[in-house]
Amino acid sequence: MRGSPLAEPETTRPMGRRTTASMRSASLSPCTAPEPPRCRQHLPRSSFGHATMALVSADSRIAELLGELHQLIKQTQEERSRSEHNLVNIQKTHERMQTENKISPYYRTKLRGLYTTAKADAEAECNILRKALDKIAEIKSLLEERRIAAKIAGLYNDSEPPRKTMRRGVLMTLLQQSAMTLPLWIGKPGDKPPPLCGAIPAASDYVAKPGDKVAARVKAVDGDEQWILAEVVSYSHATNKYEVDDIDEEGKERHTLSRRRIIPLPQWKANPETDPEALFQKDQLVLALYPQTTCFYRALIHAPPQRVRGSSPLGGTDLRLAGARDGAFPY
Repeated sequence: MRGSPLAEPETTRPMGRRTTASMRSASLSPCTAPEPPRCRQHLPRSSFGHATMALVSADSRIAELLGELHQLIKQTQEERSRSEHNLVNIQKTHERMQTENKISPYYRTKLRGLYTTAKADAEAECNILRKALDKIAEIKSLLEERRIAAKIAGLYNDSEPPRKTMRRGVLMTLLQQSAMTLPLWIGKPGDKPPPLCGAIPAASDYVAKPGDKVAARVKAVDGDEQWILAEVVSYSHATNKYEVDDIDEEGKERHTLSRRRIIPLPQWKANPETDPEALFQKDQLVLALYPQTTCFYRALIHAPPQRVRGSSPLGGTDLRLAGARDGAFPY
């Protein structure tokens, strides 16, 4: 995006993604054949075989993990039911102490034992829940791998017609759901939030994986540069360049970009109550998704969140432009 919307409030660039796609189609002369859809491309058949095997392997592993997750959920409930009796005893002991209006050595010793047991029970339940969260994270990762494998396999399917372009409303809904399901970082006592948690940037040597969402700085048809939401296709260590796909399917564009033109997006939400240092601070300059588009614009943080809420990877950060809350990333 050229310039800062803070100086020029009437920002029109983000709303031009749809027009850009139309202009691109209109600029083709009658003698120019349009580029064939990607789903009709033909690559080496070996890749198709690998993609098919990956689909089968992912399906099998996902089914296995879902079974393990179900057992962990049952264990959580069993652990909670088992510890409930001890919590009731703690409450009753406090009620007796209030009735007698004194803390005798007997009650002090009894409460110390009850609280020790309650702490151990809570830690046991917490460990089970962490295992369940790990299973969920692994399932999400496999689902993403499966989606990529299905996308690759679709490149070779000649028996089906080309896939229709996803409607913008559907795309916006999917992006919203993706933001809502971004996991909340829950570390152990003393743990620091990792890179790509909230406002914490990626390490300098970090390489985004295929399927990861990134902010990509690309050239528009009119020659201006803008930041768009894109998906990583591959990374070349030889050239230090990414191949990324424009997430907006109206453009169907693939870009080859250097690392400095790519910003990996957060992989965890930051919890304002436990990890406030992982949040963007007031008046910090960021890139934010313009509402109902896949374009980023420059904005200032108006107020960091006080609790986890909303669909933003930052938990509902308020931005000082257009009331947008779709997410913010380092500029």
